[in-house]
Amino acid sequence: MLWWAFLCLEENTMGMSEKVIQKQRPALRLVSTKGLSRDEWLKVRKQGIGSSDAAAAVGMNPYQSQLELWMVKTGRDAGLPKPDSDDPTSPVYWGHILEPIVAEQYSQQTGRKVRRVNAVLQHSDPEKHWMLANLDYSVVANDDVQILECKTAGEFGSRLWKEGVPDYIQCQVQHQLAVTGKQAADVCVLLCGQELKIYRIERNEELIEALYVLERQFWDFVETDTPPPVDGTDSSERALRHLYPVDRGETRDFSQSKELSDAFDELLAIRSEMEALSSTESHLKQRIESQMGEASKATFPSGSVSWKRSKDSVGLNVKQLLKDQPGLLEQYPLTKPGSRRFLIQA
Repeated sequence: MLWWAFLCLEENTMGMSEKVIQKQRPALRLVSTKGLSRDEWLKVRKQGIGSSDAAAAVGMNPYQSQLELWMVKTGRDAGLPKPDSDDPTSPVYWGHILEPIVAEQYSQQTGRKVRRVNAVLQHSDPEKHWMLANLDYSVVANDDVQILECKTAGEFGSRLWKEGVPDYIQCQVQHQLAVTGKQAADVCVLLCGQELKIYRIERNEELIEALYVLERQFWDFVETDTPPPVDGTDSSERALRHLYPVDRGETRDFSQSKELSDAFDELLAIRSEMEALSSTESHLKQRIESQMGEASKATFPSGSVSWKRSKDSVGLNVKQLLKDQPGLLEQYPLTKPGSRRFLIQA
């Protein structure tokens, strides 16, 4: 499935010639992570594409777009929201807390000894110097598997593991194998805090070659300071809002650009179709509601709907409060930065 996804991403990877596979030299230890602060570690990661960046670099990360990753690598990420590893409500926090426990359970269940790798690794090939990797653990003295990647997934994230290791994690692991020259890795994941699963991922030279080609294309965007194309995801939208937070009042004429003019015409058609579908949706919903009356639930051969009243809530009537005590606005001012709105005029 992962290989098919790569084929769909870039047609030009189809034309790669077969290469004689030679024994790869061990990865270089770019820097030790012992005693390294998080800010220093992030600075090192900006020197190349790390294993956790691999899926985003090739457009396969469901949480981060190429554009957002490009902003990180080019130092434009100051305003972008970042996961807080010290926040107990963040998945990153619990992933960090649970990682050694997952590794310990892996060792107990498999009998394999693991060891932390306290370094940022770099590909030994000078032409691939931008390929970096952080390994969770190495598997000690084992011919079958050499790397251990530990993961945790909550209720939502665990859905991505129903058919095995998600594609974006497979990208990460193949990148690790590419950098280190190792032959196999185990991915040990703790699902919903109670189910431990172990998956074996073997080195795939075709995948690694495709990964290298696509990552090289992304790194070209970084080196030339050229934004990569958007992909329609929330991540791309978030990146655009931070990349271009204000407008300058000028007007750009795209009437001579067939590509952008076609995009605008298609956008108009889609907006019109969405309005029609929204109206149809409302009509169908109202038909069901009118027959439900005061019923809380209705069932059908293919599913069910619920129509329940939510609990009453108490809020603050700010408008009335400021009317009664207008001085509060000057005493407790709060400036909210404006945001750009995308409005269409046909």
